[in-house]
Amino acid sequence: MAVFVALGAFLMTLAGGWTAQRVTDRRHLVLGLAGGLMLGVVGLDLLPEALHAAGTEVFGVPAALLLFVAGFLLAHLVERLLALRQAAHGAAEDRGGPRDTGAPQGIRDGRTPEVGLTAAAAMVGHSAMDGVAIGAAFQVGGGMGAAVALAVIAHDFADGFNTYTITSLYGNARRKAVAMLFADAAAPVLGALSTSFVTIPEQLLGGYLGFFGGALLYLAAAEILPEAHHDHPARSTVLCTIAGAAFIWLVVGLAS
Repeated sequence: MAVFVALGAFLMTLAGGWTAQRVTDRRHLVLGLAGGLMLGVVGLDLLPEALHAAGTEVFGVPAALLLFVAGFLLAHLVERLLALRQAAHGAAEDRGGPRDTGAPQGIRDGRTPEVGLTAAAAMVGHSAMDGVAIGAAFQVGGGMGAAVALAVIAHDFADGFNTYTITSLYGNARRKAVAMLFADAAAPVLGALSTSFVTIPEQLLGGYLGFFGGALLYLAAAEILPEAHHDHPARSTVLCTIAGAAFIWLVVGLAS
């Protein structure tokens, strides 16, 4: 049953990525919606679950929040290091002659495709953990499994949407974005299968959710939302961001 439900998550993830591809003519609205979805997932889904699962404190602060901050800082550090490497590479090209103007748009804008791929890989890892959550919930009982499955399947649409959007935003070719989307879609199925052999301790799972939430919030606040308002600071973009966060709130409310 857990694997069957994970197949539903597979289809929902692909649907989210397909939607992101079809609305490229409204890129600012896509990014605004993606930022809202990511904000909602972090604040309304990941952090509460992380605080519940990883209940221990370290020097007066919940371990999940410390890992949340660590994830945010690591995402910032990785992006800065990759950006510096790309800038140094560009400077070397300038000294050697004209730069290749056939590079993807993300590189020409100073964005590094590796950041997009790293972020998408983190989304794939998160989706695998979603599959683990489904399998573990069905081990507890059918009612718990159904509740977790509803939450996972509903927000996997947002996962697919965000995975494709993030990969493309940083100048990666469409085929790479599609490949990451399919990897993200397959991850819950593999995660659900893994629960037949391995059980992840609740505290470890909570720590992971906190860490991933910090990295995801950095991408939403420092990259996705500023890019959404860069060329089109429209009211409709803000409304899309609010709608994305509200959608996650609805999903969490229905699943609780």
